[in-house]
Amino acid sequence: MDTIQAFINYISVEKRYSNLTAQAYQRDLEQFFAFLKAEYEIDDLLIAKHTHIRSWLAGLMQQQNNSARSVNRKISTLKSFYKFLLKQGMITALPTLKIVSPKNIKRLPVFASESQMEQLMEVHDFGEGFEAKTQRLIIELLYATGMRRIELINLPIGNIDFSNSIIKILGKGNKERLMPMPKELLVLIKDYIKERSDYDVNGLGNLLINPKGNALYEKYVYLIVKKHLSAVTTQDKKSPHTLRHSFATHLLNNGAQLNAVKELLGHTNLAATQVYTHNSITQLKNVFKKAHPKA
Repeated sequence: MDTIQAFINYISVEKRYSNLTAQAYQRDLEQFFAFLKAEYEIDDLLIAKHTHIRSWLAGLMQQQNNSARSVNRKISTLKSFYKFLLKQGMITALPTLKIVSPKNIKRLPVFASESQMEQLMEVHDFGEGFEAKTQRLIIELLYATGMRRIELINLPIGNIDFSNSIIKILGKGNKERLMPMPKELLVLIKDYIKERSDYDVNGLGNLLINPKGNALYEKYVYLIVKKHLSAVTTQDKKSPHTLRHSFATHLLNNGAQLNAVKELLGHTNLAATQVYTHNSITQLKNVFKKAHPKA
């Protein structure tokens, strides 16, 4: 278990992975370690072989709650872990070399339509009071910026540049990106900050707080987004990531360049952004069918 902790320290401090990623890697390694002890009576990760890893992964694939994507993440964890051990001179060969990742089923991102988002922003009643304003700002910020849920929760007030209408977002790997802000949203934020001072009993730097002055938590943000999206759409997925998908899809549908959307989303490579072009092509096909005389 000391090797696991050394690896977690490495990816947290030197590689600057987020806390959530580090926690996920640690869970994966602890699960694999528990499997080795239970199935093979092995209590040392250093002597695990590719046959042990294959056996563990095969068992995971047979479980209905494990998708190819989740299994691939566990494979990525093991590959990173054993590369670290090799680099440290703790092993002489990688037991992951013969491990083949299962194919992911590519699913198109689920998003709300522009008319649904307009209805949510312009017509939907968020209620009255400070908590209602917090909930509205959660929706507005997620859709206007495409930021991730954890980025929203940790967003400091100091990262909002009112004079230049820009928000600085700290993303994965502590990578910063600048996001232009609509004037209407900046007005909402200014109004929120004024009222926020009456509830900031804990002196938090986070923009968004609850009426008790505490930082928001992930489950709360998820439930709020689900609640308000349910007022305008019946689709199954109604999460903070749905608003991120909507942000990207609507930008592309209205002519934004793919590279620009990549930067706004904070993606490290273009492949992660290209999935949204499928939604845009679908939109173009619908326009074609309605407008072209030969369609």
